Amino acid sequence: MSYKIIIADDHPLARGALHQTVAKLYPNSSISEASSLEHLIEQISFAPNIDLILLDLSMPGVRGFSGLLYLRSQHPNIPIAICSATEDATTIRRALDFGASGFIPKSSNLDVMSLAIHSIMMGEVWIPDDIDLNVMDKDEDMIRRMSSLTPQQMRVLMMVSEGLLNKQIAYRLSVSEATIKAHVSAILQKLNVESRTQAVIVANRLGVVQSADLAV
Repeated sequence: MSYKIIIADDHPLARGALHQTVAKLYPNSSISEASSLEHLIEQISFAPNIDLILLDLSMPGVRGFSGLLYLRSQHPNIPIAICSATEDATTIRRALDFGASGFIPKSSNLDVMSLAIHSIMMGEVWIPDDIDLNVMDKDEDMIRRMSSLTPQQMRVLMMVSEGLLNKQIAYRLSVSEATIKAHVSAILQKLNVESRTQAVIVANRLGVVQSADLAV
């Protein structure tokens, strides 16, 4: 069977291993590669009928779960599996809470990767067997709030976490500064916080962004 699959990772060796796995599993499939979120968005625009995205949690344009949240809100019908070297139970649970269809540790051998990808393509949610997801997450309410952000609001939050001012964000997104102010206000309201700094702190705590500087 032929599928359209995109591998999004900035490490050539990781992309190569996944490409090899997918090509062996589905020989007639169309396999594209992207090394950044911007490149991935371009790939999706060129071929909208994507069957699966294999997404890393850390590459240009992606910091934590920000890329997953953006893609889930922008393209809710495309299954997304996380392929990451960060493979603790909390990260895996958060990935599923934020809409991932599965989580494939990069430490997996090719046979396990094949099983995981095939299971996800068959509509299953795949995670490693040794991961227990039954532990309660104290951030469950905030995860739901974060998931309610629109794609544009998520992009604004990502840029706020980089320390950019409204004027700078407006320039990057080619919109007015008033539009960015409205987005920021909506973000604060949805997250039930009072400041940009608090919003970034929450996003850091949930792993949505990874900001070294919280003075925003």
